[in-house]
Amino acid sequence: MAKTKTVYACTACGAQFPKWTGQCQDCGDWNTLQEELGSQRTTSSANPKAARFEGFAPKAEVQKLQKVSVAGTPRFGTGLAELDRVLGGGLVPGSVILLGGDPGIGKSTLILQSLALLSEQKETLYVTGEESAEQIALRARRLGVQDADLSLLADNQLEGILDVAIQYKPQVLVVDSIQTLYTDTLQSAPGSVAQVRETASRLVRFGKQTGTIVILVGHVTKEGALAGPRVLEHMVDTVLYFEGEQSSTFRLIRAIKNRFGAVNEIGVFAMTDRGLKEVTNPSAMFIKRTQDDATGSVVLVSQEGTRPLLVEVQALVDQSSLANPRRVTVGLDNQRLAMLLAVVNRHAGFSLYDQDVFVNVIGGVKVHEPAADLAILLAVLSSFKNRRLPSDMAVFGEIGLTGEIRPVQGGLDRIKEVEKLGFKRLIIPKGNQSSWKSSKLEIVAVNTLEQAVRCAFDD
Repeated sequence: MAKTKTVYACTACGAQFPKWTGQCQDCGDWNTLQEELGSQRTTSSANPKAARFEGFAPKAEVQKLQKVSVAGTPRFGTGLAELDRVLGGGLVPGSVILLGGDPGIGKSTLILQSLALLSEQKETLYVTGEESAEQIALRARRLGVQDADLSLLADNQLEGILDVAIQYKPQVLVVDSIQTLYTDTLQSAPGSVAQVRETASRLVRFGKQTGTIVILVGHVTKEGALAGPRVLEHMVDTVLYFEGEQSSTFRLIRAIKNRFGAVNEIGVFAMTDRGLKEVTNPSAMFIKRTQDDATGSVVLVSQEGTRPLLVEVQALVDQSSLANPRRVTVGLDNQRLAMLLAVVNRHAGFSLYDQDVFVNVIGGVKVHEPAADLAILLAVLSSFKNRRLPSDMAVFGEIGLTGEIRPVQGGLDRIKEVEKLGFKRLIIPKGNQSSWKSSKLEIVAVNTLEQAVRCAFDD
C-alpha cells in the first residue's frame, strides 16, 4: 500500500505546505493551515473489499436531457410521520442526511426510535462513536424498544466501520456522531476540520456507490452552526436541525437543505420520559393561554413550509430609565422589531422612543417570515395601551415601510387552519382576501396599519 501523503493547506489563499506553521508564508494570515490529504490511497489496498469504495464512481456518460428517465424516486417511511414530513415523504435510497443539534437535545433518542421502527422491515446498522453498546441498550430499554432487530457497532475508526458495513450490507447506516470519527490517513485528532471533512466525504461516497442511506449526526457550535467545515453541508443531500429550549418539553426538527423535498418544513415532537412523542396538532399546543384577559398577547398565523402554525406572540412595553431603551426579541428578528417601531410611530401615531419593548414567541418557536409583522405590532400596542385583544382573534400580514399591509403566501391555508381551531375573527391583508367563505369565521381585510389597529381594538 502506497503511503498516504498529507499536506497543510491555507484556508485563506489555498497555498500548501509540507509542515504546519503558525503563519501562512504566502498570504501572511495566522492559524489558517489545516491538514489535508495530498493523495488518495491506491487501489492495491490491504483490504480488497474496502478498495472498491476508495475510488470514484464509474465514469459518467453524456446524455440527452429529453432521454433521461424521470421515474419517481422510491421512498420508504421512517416510522415517524413528523420526520417523514420534514424529509419530503420518507427516506430515499443512496441519500446522505446530516442531523445537527445541541448536545443533549435528543438527537440520539430520535435516531434510536426511528431505527427501531425501520429495523422491522430494513437492515439497519447503528454506529456509535460516543457511547458504548451497553449505554445504547440502556436507552433502548428506557424507550421501550429493547427488542428491536437493530445491529450496533461501537467504533470510531472509519476503515473498520466501512469493513463492517461492506460485510453486513445495511440499507440504513447511522453514524453518531461524525465529530468522533477518524481515519488513519490523517494524523490530526478526531473532530478536527480535516478529519470531519475526510471521514464525511468517504461515507458519502460509500452511500452513493452502494445505495445505502447514510445518516450523519453532528453537534452545533455556540453560534448555532454545525461543527466542522462548512463544506460538510454541501456534501450531503439533506440537512436537518433538531432544536428546542432545554427547559421546554417541545422539540422542532427543521429542514435547511433537502434535495428530495421542500425546505423549511418542520416536525414537532414532545420529549417525555418514554422518549419523543409526535405532536400532530402543534397549533393547539402553542396557543394555550393561562389567562384570557392578559394584555400584550395576540395569536399569529405563521407558516412553516407547507404547514400553517398558530403561535402566541407576547409583548411587554414599559417606561425605560435608560438613555437607549431596550429592544429585545426571543424567536424573532431584533432588527425587524426596531424597524416596525419606527413604522408605528410614523404611520399610526404611537411614539415608543422612551419605552423598553420586549417581544417573545411562546413555546420556543422561531418565526423568520415577515407575516409576523402585524402580530408583533398589535401585541406591542396592546401592552402599551393596556388594552386586551380578543382571545378568539388571530392575525397575519407583512407591514411595509409606508404603513401598508402587504399580502403573504399561503393565505388560504392559514385561513382554513384558523377556522379549524375555532377562532371567531381573523385580520388579514386585503391582498389575501379570497372568494372562500366561512359561516363561523369573520374575516377582516385591511390595507393599512391604521385600519388594522382600529379593527383590532374596535376604535
